[in-house]
Amino acid sequence: MATLKDDIGITGLHHIAIRAENFEQTVQFYTGVIGYTVSHTWSLPEFKLKQAAMLKSRDGFSYLEIYDNQADIPAQGRKKLAKEEFIQTALLHICLTVKDSKKAYEMAIAGGATACLEPMVLHLGNPAITVHNSLVYSPNGEVIEFMEKAGF
Repeated sequence: MATLKDDIGITGLHHIAIRAENFEQTVQFYTGVIGYTVSHTWSLPEFKLKQAAMLKSRDGFSYLEIYDNQADIPAQGRKKLAKEEFIQTALLHICLTVKDSKKAYEMAIAGGATACLEPMVLHLGNPAITVHNSLVYSPNGEVIEFMEKAGF
C-alpha cells in the first residue's frame, strides 16, 4: 500500500504558524529570548496580512511563521475574541529541543513568558524513556515545551 510519504516525498515538519496578538513583541520574544532568526518578511493584502515573518531555528531545519493579528488565513478553530481567554484547539503546544530545560524555562520567564509547568523529569512508556522538560506560556499565549534530547 502506497503512503503519502512514498507518493510526494514528505521529509519532515517545516514550520508552525502563529497568529500574534502583538506582532513585534512576538517576533522579539522568539528572536531575542528563544534564539530564532528572521529569515524572511512579507505581506499579503489579499489575506489582510500586513506583517509576516519566517523565523529560522538554530539547527536550520524548522521554522516558526508569525502572522499579525488581522491576517485572514486558514486556521484551526476560531479567532480569539478581544479579552477572551485562549480557547483550546487541536494544536496543544510547540516543543523545542534544548540542552537544558531548566535554564530554557528560566530564560523564557525572564524574557516575558509565564510559568506553565516547572522543570520536571518524566519516565515514559515501553521501552522506558526519561524526559527532562518544562513548559511556559509565551507572551503571545501559546504553550512552549522545552525538552532535552530523549530516546524517541
